[in-house]
Amino acid sequence: MSETQIRPVEPADVPAVVAMVYELAAYEKAPESCRLTEAQLHSCLFGDHPALYGHVALDATGAPVGFMLWFLNFSTWEGTHGIYLEDLYVKPAARAGGIGRRLLATLAGICADRGYARLDWSVLDWNPAREFYAAIGASAQEEWVPYRLTGTALTGLAEYR
Repeated sequence: MSETQIRPVEPADVPAVVAMVYELAAYEKAPESCRLTEAQLHSCLFGDHPALYGHVALDATGAPVGFMLWFLNFSTWEGTHGIYLEDLYVKPAARAGGIGRRLLATLAGICADRGYARLDWSVLDWNPAREFYAAIGASAQEEWVPYRLTGTALTGLAEYR
């Protein structure tokens, strides 16, 4: 664990992060839904007005073995920003060594340092990582039901502008 380095994503990391996003999509049983390109991720992280942030976990050789991508949200009730963790992934061979905890601790530290009120994320109900999240003190928000608009429902609603 001590040989693992956590640092912000750099442009040279983009191909490895995209590859791990595809690994995550396969793990989540939806590889056909993943369409992320290196150009898209590079633009979102390093374009003129980036609104996406990321960190990578590097092993002792400097190879990426995990990542997380996140963005700011806002709580009107708290009156301050928070962080929404979009994805966190650690390669299977690197799991159980504390990398996931260190990635999450990095985000918790950003929240604490900046005075953000919360760190949010979603997890599939079958994912065994839920036990890990509970062990670090995270609580499932069962009273909030996630909703999503995509595809024709999204474009159809946009026509009401």
